[in-house]
Formats: sequence, structure tokens, C-alpha cells
Amino acid sequence: MNSIRTRTRRTALVAATATAAFLLAACGGGDDSGGSAHEGPHGSASASADAGRTPGNETGEKAHNAQDVAFAQGMIPHHRQALEMARLAGDRSASAEVEDLAARIEKAQDPEITTMTGWLTAWGEDVPEPAASNASPGATEPMPGMDHSGHSAMPGMMDGRDMAELEKSSGRAFDTMFLTMMVEHHEGAVEMAGTEQAEGRYAPARALADDIVTAQNAEITEMNKLLGKK
Repeated sequence: MNSIRTRTRRTALVAATATAAFLLAACGGGDDSGGSAHEGPHGSASASADAGRTPGNETGEKAHNAQDVAFAQGMIPHHRQALEMARLAGDRSASAEVEDLAARIEKAQDPEITTMTGWLTAWGEDVPEPAASNASPGATEPMPGMDHSGHSAMPGMMDGRDMAELEKSSGRAFDTMFLTMMVEHHEGAVEMAGTEQAEGRYAPARALADDIVTAQNAEITEMNKLLGKK
């Protein structure tokens, strides 16, 4: 199924590049696209640690469950990949709107990684390690974390080949590929956040999931508009 999904995505990227790039050209010098995404963490790591216990519970039972742990452990690498994609836009994009969107994604998701790392540390759970580079001897060194084979099964995650193709592109082709990939990436994050909303117990984690659903759905609408989709 992953190979079918990958082939389908690449076919969509080729089609999108051919049909949507001219729409981005008209957007090259537009105004700021509006309100920013979710702006930062929901409390510091120390505050999260304090909130990890139920007030008045003499047994000190932690107010989180296995779903909260899975949410943080999954969303951290998911956010890291979004940051890798966003940081490529600075010297590759031909669109002011795409650059602005990428900056907002980085501004929102980087602090959220710090917040979720604090939760996992306070809970005594493993914090996901950054993905290792898969550079071969003598090859051009790829971006740190470009090997995503360990997380490719998560909703919306790109594999290493997708990321390498994005890194090699530039101009309008980059913008179209970036937007197409980021829509899929955001849809995956919304799906993961929806599971946390339904099954999570830890209030700050559920609040973060709410923010992710709201902000990333709005960004999906924005990106589809830039791609010329309704």
C-alpha cells in the first residue's frame, strides 16, 4: 500500500506542477496571507510536569494515558519533517506567499516540539531521536534528518525520496511540490490530532491537538487556494 500511495503522490506532484505553477507566478509579490498559525507551546516543560498529576489525587496518579504518549511521540517527528520542508523554502521558493507560509509553519511547530518533548521527559517516556542522515560516502550531504524510513507509515509523512526531490527543486516547481506535499502532511497531522482529541486524557495534549486541527485545516485551505484548487 505504501508503494501505491507513493506512486499516486508522485503522479499528483507531476500533474500539479504542470497545471498549477502558473497560478503561483501571479502570487509572487502578494500581501501577507493573514493570521498566523498556532503560535507556540501550551505551557513550559516545568508547567507540563506539574500538570501531569491530578490535583488532590493522593496516589499521585498521572493524568495522561497511552494515547497521550503516542500522540507526542508521533507528532514530534511529524513536526520535525514539516520544519525540514519549511526551511527549504527560504532559498528555493519563487513565491512570497509560500515563503510566508513556511515561516509561519516553523514559528508554530518548533515550540510545539519543545512542549511535547517536555511532556515525555516529565512522564519518563522516550523522546524520539532525530532521523539519521542517509548520505552515502562521497555523496552530497543531505539535510539532517532526511532519512524518514522509520516514520513513513505515519499519516502524511514523506519518504526520503520525496524529500530529496523537494530539496533538488527550485522556483515555481518547488512551490507547487512544496504545497502539494505540505497539504498531504497537514492532513496527516490533522488525522493524528483527531485521534488525540477522541482518545487522549491529558488536557494540555488535547488542547494542542485542538490547535493543530484548527490551524492546519486553515493552512490546507490556504495552500489549496495557492494551488488553484477550490
